[in-house]
Amino acid sequence: MRVIARNVLVEFWGKHPDAKGSLERWYRLARAAHWVSTDDIQRAAPKAKVLNRERVRFEIAGGNYRLIVAFDFRRQIAFVKFIGTHAEYDRIDALTVSQF
Repeated sequence: MRVIARNVLVEFWGKHPDAKGSLERWYRLARAAHWVSTDDIQRAAPKAKVLNRERVRFEIAGGNYRLIVAFDFRRQIAFVKFIGTHAEYDRIDALTVSQF
């Protein structure tokens, strides 16, 4: 998959260095993947939570941070919609947020 907004991930781990390893692993996983549905994502990342047919929430750094990604399976694109702390995640609507 092509990941849109990798620079956002790099900027985030610059501010939160403990998230760097987890975000780099997620990025490598997503780049190498050819997911065609949220079921494929669940098999590859069992702790991921499917929010709807296109959005998935990933726990980063043991759940300290949350990453929301919208997927266009037909075009094989992953759009980073939100990355933040658990507390910041609690204040947003995960189905509509578009932080970037």
